[in-house]
Amino acid sequence: MGKITGFKEYKRKEFDYAPVSERIKHYNEFITPLDKKEITNQAARCMDCGVPFCHSNYGCPVANIIPRFNDLIYRGKWEAAFRTLMSTNNFPEFTGRICPAPCEGACVLGINDDPVNIKSIEYTIIEKAYKKGWMKPLIPKNRTGKKVAIVGSGPAGLSAAAQLNKAGHSITVYERDKRIGGLLRYGIPNFKLEKKRVIQRRVEIMKQEGIEFFTEAHIGVDIPVKKLQEKHDVVILCGGASLPRDLPIPNRDANNIHFAMEFLSQSNSRVEGESFAKADEILATDKHVVVIGGGDTGSDCVGNSIRQGAKSIMQIELMPKAPLERDDSMPWPLYPRIFKMSSSQQEGCEMDFNVLSKSFIKDENGNVSGINCVKIKWGAKGFDEIEGSDFVLKADLVLLAMGFLGPEQTGMIEELKLETDQRSNIKTTGFATSQKGIFAAGDMRRGQSLVVWAINEGRECAREVDAYLTGGFSVLNSKDGSLYKKI
Repeated sequence: MGKITGFKEYKRKEFDYAPVSERIKHYNEFITPLDKKEITNQAARCMDCGVPFCHSNYGCPVANIIPRFNDLIYRGKWEAAFRTLMSTNNFPEFTGRICPAPCEGACVLGINDDPVNIKSIEYTIIEKAYKKGWMKPLIPKNRTGKKVAIVGSGPAGLSAAAQLNKAGHSITVYERDKRIGGLLRYGIPNFKLEKKRVIQRRVEIMKQEGIEFFTEAHIGVDIPVKKLQEKHDVVILCGGASLPRDLPIPNRDANNIHFAMEFLSQSNSRVEGESFAKADEILATDKHVVVIGGGDTGSDCVGNSIRQGAKSIMQIELMPKAPLERDDSMPWPLYPRIFKMSSSQQEGCEMDFNVLSKSFIKDENGNVSGINCVKIKWGAKGFDEIEGSDFVLKADLVLLAMGFLGPEQTGMIEELKLETDQRSNIKTTGFATSQKGIFAAGDMRRGQSLVVWAINEGRECAREVDAYLTGGFSVLNSKDGSLYKKI
């Protein structure tokens, strides 16, 4: 490493956030990146640790070569650091913003000190690459004549498209919504990942590279998959795990109880200039909001509700509050599932754990007005209700953010009669489904997961599809599948 003693000399430093009073007035990103000197110091903290667990299976799903780009930054070789990063990760502008950074959880320095600030370094590299013009279209010199249709434009679909296009195949991406990006576009709030400035910027480069995109093309519903098979040599299904987990308790039919993605999708679309009929609007304005589910999706509902002017926001979770530090259940280098308030939660909401929702309360107009709840205690065989702990939460708007059950079973899965596993995900051998020429990747295959895992799925699926199309060795048979110049 360029600075062997860097981890002794410099402390970890995070990006700064704009004050809460300012950032809740808008939907834009609100971080202040570190300057060049400070980010160089952060890169210098990377140790010559011998076995870099940060890019092992415990750390980075796409196997980013983290020690190398840290060393290159310390030595001022930013373009080389960019080439290194892009050799393994198609979209560091996404992961540098929204990845929970399992690489940092597996950092060797993190055993007895604060881990290297890898996520901030990744963000800085890619944003510098855009400013310097290093990030530009790479148009394949030759085309193979093979055609691939990709259904779904989330991170798995986009990474598969980018990789297969590099190999010279002709790629067409079909998206059922109005804009490209899938979960990135419709699920993650603009204040965490700006759509026009970040996502669309990358999509435009992909278009210049020769990838075609079709929106409002609902494959398996409005357009049979069979039509894609007639026009393409391979079809890759990347439709995500979009079937939400419901809460079938009494009075579930009350008005103003919505799945989180319905609320988030509307909010993101509204930020991009779309409007909705008043009868269809889902708004937190002047409402007492209860978010059921304590994960990232629930947190995103909190941030949007704050910006929409909710009267109050309560986020409840069935599970216990996570510990504040690693315990025996998550030894290094496993990802530390510790409690850490998100930026949205820090902006202003109440939180409660070990809460069971017993029934919704419905007023005379059929609207939800509250939730009957009870506190629970967890044991070896599940949970028990705590006698006498019943309470009522006032609620004008309830958002269900309890995760996803898997991909939608109607549409493509039904039409193709695809085999599914016990969790209702598409069953594959490698990435090949039970139907010849049909592949699957991302949450549709592995279940709900991280964006970085979806990118990995798309890349690995692309390697397999490329081998299927070419009958053997080609550019994507190298592990990183990169066409960027060697350093």
